[in-house]
Amino acid sequence: MIGAAVTLPALGFAVLPSFSGEGVESSDVDLGPISNFPEGTFVIATFTASKRQGDVSRRTAYIRNNGVVKVDDTDQPSFTIIYSRCVHLGCPVQPNGPEFTDKAVTYKDVSLTPVQPAGFGCPCHGGAYDTEGNRTAGPPV
Repeated sequence: MIGAAVTLPALGFAVLPSFSGEGVESSDVDLGPISNFPEGTFVIATFTASKRQGDVSRRTAYIRNNGVVKVDDTDQPSFTIIYSRCVHLGCPVQPNGPEFTDKAVTYKDVSLTPVQPAGFGCPCHGGAYDTEGNRTAGPPV
């Protein structure tokens, strides 16, 4: 009886929001015009995912413009987007290469910094990823 009294409320707080949609805010983030993303170059995009949550929801993604591809006989832009968290324990992944802070651009509340990575690395446990996000070394599985 005591176990149920302790477990049920905790379980309710943990599971109920995922079914009720509470705390979930889906919004598109405007990263600016395609001209902010030079073809073949990674750009570090830092942005606020939720206006309501503010700076707590700051996110970083590595975005590369792959150029134009044909889709159903129309030209469509192609991008590679890599999330900045390691799959091992969620530590922040960093580009292994120079950042061009002198060429940084700000669009609305989005910061865009060009970078030339040879890959990406996780400083926590030595995880290494190539420029496509595939693991090349380290403990991440």
